[in-house]
Amino acid sequence: MRFWFSVWGLIWAAVGTVAFALAGRPQWAIACGVLWLVITVDMALIVRHIRQGPHYQPGRDVPPYEPPRT
Repeated sequence: MRFWFSVWGLIWAAVGTVAFALAGRPQWAIACGVLWLVITVDMALIVRHIRQGPHYQPGRDVPPYEPPRT
């Protein structure tokens, strides 16, 4: 769900950057461009975490696994 929220934000930031640039509002275009960059970095992290898959991290109360006996 976080990925799709990022896609939605990426679209709006891109549209906002272009719209404000065309409207002659450079400060708002820069602000939307910076937001666009932040969202892009966040999406890269989200995709990285999705590709890593689930990772089980036991708490401190779970003893370590014994090595297999060969």
